[in-house]
Amino acid sequence: MRKHDGIRVKLKVAFFMLLILAALCICWTAAYYLTHLFGWRISGLVRQLANSVLGFIIFGICISIISRFGRDRQLEFYQSIIDALKRISRGDFSVTLPVEGMEDGRFTAIIQSINDMAADLNKLESMRQEFISDVSHEIQSPLTSISGFARVLKEKQLSVEEREHYLDIIEQESVRLSRLSENMLRLASLDSEQHPFHPVPIRLDKQLQKLILACEPQWQEKELDMTAEMEPVTIEADPDLLSQVWVNLLHNAIKFTPAGGSIQVRLAAGERQVAVIVEDSGIGISEEDQTHIFERFYKADKSRTRSGGGSGLGLSIIKKIVEMHQGSVKVSSRLGEGTAITVCLPLHTAKQSTAQPAQFVQPVKRRNYGRKN
Repeated sequence: MRKHDGIRVKLKVAFFMLLILAALCICWTAAYYLTHLFGWRISGLVRQLANSVLGFIIFGICISIISRFGRDRQLEFYQSIIDALKRISRGDFSVTLPVEGMEDGRFTAIIQSINDMAADLNKLESMRQEFISDVSHEIQSPLTSISGFARVLKEKQLSVEEREHYLDIIEQESVRLSRLSENMLRLASLDSEQHPFHPVPIRLDKQLQKLILACEPQWQEKELDMTAEMEPVTIEADPDLLSQVWVNLLHNAIKFTPAGGSIQVRLAAGERQVAVIVEDSGIGISEEDQTHIFERFYKADKSRTRSGGGSGLGLSIIKKIVEMHQGSVKVSSRLGEGTAITVCLPLHTAKQSTAQPAQFVQPVKRRNYGRKN
């Protein structure tokens, strides 16, 4: 490649020299005819010197005229770049400089870099605006409820039962607002490179059993059949971060599974990875929604209000934490038939270029927590 570039440069230099020589010849020829046109009676040597000097003068004048046009074009190009950068600095990212007319390639890379930068900034600005809109919407809903019911509580003719009902709603909305703020702060912390990440060896099966039992009041209240199939396995992970993944998955499964349904938690280990599957017999997720459920503030259930809770950040937090552990998460669901979310994690936190999916083996421990009678 470098050899071809060197040959190309040499050819350009040779062509430029030939072009200069041809221009000088034309200027000298013009000088020769000018001296004959005026009929100067001078000796041959003086005439030759006069032709040479006059030819150089004509050549200089031509170069000056041509360079003025070239300089104007170059200044126009520089000015267009300056104007584009000024627009970008003012927040206008819809800048697109034309690449046409740059056949020599000297400025193509600069123009393309500016266009790419403007496109990336425009994409970031769109994401920022969308994020602000989502946050504003999520915050506005509980604030409106709190403000409305607080105004209703000022009425003196309310009964004790009505007053307590409205106070319960205000408390629920306050908790929802607090949870939203907490999740947003957690996501912001996870996105930053300063978030603490301390992987240590942990017994994943014991962690899952402990968290399942911690959720017992929730799944027993709905009389859910909770079963767990898991084998003893130790992985390197951050226990605090990883527990947030399992808590979010279990709460989602409980929340969207009708009373009397079932939830299964399966843990299986392969040679390089472990897989945790949380499967429920709940309402399911449509195929269209499955492609968006890990996006921030996205809610598959558009009708979800206070009774449904949630802010659309839980699965985003799960995905971020799993990626910090160099793992992956995927969803499999059908409307009305339930949802299964699979989290694959490496046994060790070091990146492995030949990581294979976890091969499911026969679990050595199965525990049925049953329904509350």
